[in-house]
Amino acid sequence: MARRYDNRKLYVLLMGSCLTLIILAWFVVRLFSIPVAIGMSAVAAVLPPTAAIVANWGHDKR
Repeated sequence: MARRYDNRKLYVLLMGSCLTLIILAWFVVRLFSIPVAIGMSAVAAVLPPTAAIVANWGHDKR
């Protein structure tokens, strides 16, 4: 059960960082540097699939 809790915690952390990156890139960073904002958005696009993989890691395949 502790492993399941750790997976959820990491999932929430990854998804929260995804939202943070998107919000910062679109509303703050784009005013100073568009290439950096695009890079932040690209990193944020990779985080949701990674979070889903991490959340399901170690589960039995039934």
